Amino acid sequence: MSKRIFGRLLIATALLSLSCLPALSASKADVEAQFETWVQRDLWPEAQRSGISEKAFRAAFAGVKLNWSLNDLAPPGFPPPKQQKQTQAEFSSPAPYFNEDRLKRLAATGRGFASQYASTLKKIERTYGVPGSIVLAVWGRETGFGAAKIPSSAIEVLATKAFMSTRKEMFRTELLAALHIIDRGDATPAEFKGSSAGALGQPQFMPTSYLKYAVDFDGDGHPNIWSSVPDTLASIANFLVKEGWQRDRGWGYEVTIPEQVSCAQEGPDLAKPIAHWASLGIDRVSGKAFPSDERKASGMMLVPAGRDGPEFLVTPNFYVIKEYNNSDLYALYIGNLADRIAFGSGAFQGAWGDVGKMLRSDVATMQKALEKKGYDVGGSDGLPGYKTRRSIGQWQEKNGMRPTCYPEASMIGKLK
Repeated sequence: MSKRIFGRLLIATALLSLSCLPALSASKADVEAQFETWVQRDLWPEAQRSGISEKAFRAAFAGVKLNWSLNDLAPPGFPPPKQQKQTQAEFSSPAPYFNEDRLKRLAATGRGFASQYASTLKKIERTYGVPGSIVLAVWGRETGFGAAKIPSSAIEVLATKAFMSTRKEMFRTELLAALHIIDRGDATPAEFKGSSAGALGQPQFMPTSYLKYAVDFDGDGHPNIWSSVPDTLASIANFLVKEGWQRDRGWGYEVTIPEQVSCAQEGPDLAKPIAHWASLGIDRVSGKAFPSDERKASGMMLVPAGRDGPEFLVTPNFYVIKEYNNSDLYALYIGNLADRIAFGSGAFQGAWGDVGKMLRSDVATMQKALEKKGYDVGGSDGLPGYKTRRSIGQWQEKNGMRPTCYPEASMIGKLK
């Protein structure tokens, strides 16, 4: 090969290599400029069509910039975000979620507020039928009874996520709802504070939830979930009752389920009278009988860690709490904290076993395998919900194994 041909080949190779390089990423300044254009030319016309005044819109966006510190961002011109490792409580042992020291502190503070706001809570109970202890527990879990700092501009957070998050459409809807809240005068832009996820005030309502559930309970003419305790507590109660809270019923009971009773019977779709469960030998861990007026009412088995954790019979109100945060552990936390506030009770008696040390992708693999075998796992999303736990128990029983009703790494090979 001549030196001339060899040289041409080197040049061609170099040019080909350069053509394969990714284009230079946009700068933050470029994205900020795109954001300003988006606010004026895209968002404002839609806000105007939805009835938001120009005065409120301009006030809401005065000085607002993109918040680059938020999670789940996908800025235009930047590399796509890396997949985040799952860290929710359901993917590790549940035990740390129920930190005893924190629960004791919240319960003690909650009892103090139960006394301080006794008349308000009684009025809330009469109006909505939700026990004051449940309302206090939600307030305590969400923002430490209002003590948690909520420093973020909710408009800045929502606008950033509506412009460049991985869930832009959802946050666009929330942003427009937020603008309606400001437009009707419930809060000024300076007062309109939220979390890094855009949840507002002491109950941590998303703006669409605020518009549905926030109430004026102190009589000053507008809902105020940032600094009014009566409005905050009543808004939480209003949320729960509108989601189906049943008056004069609690959330559930910790129980012991006999070994011969299958754990693969849990879920709200398998509700039966509490008297039925009692007839199977399921008893309250407290040793007390189920209340007589509850025996004909519906109850559901719940085994959030399968056979390796506390066991429960829950009422439909348990699933109403899950509407606030769709997690079995969250609803159990609220129930336990409420019982501590109301009755001075303590931790669940059943011990959380060493469960849950699985990645979400591993659980999803198991779910797909179970689906292929005809089981309804509720979708292969990697979340070990009641349908997945129940399906695991059914599969174990069918294959001559002791049902544990919880995903374990050793099952993956057997399910293939």
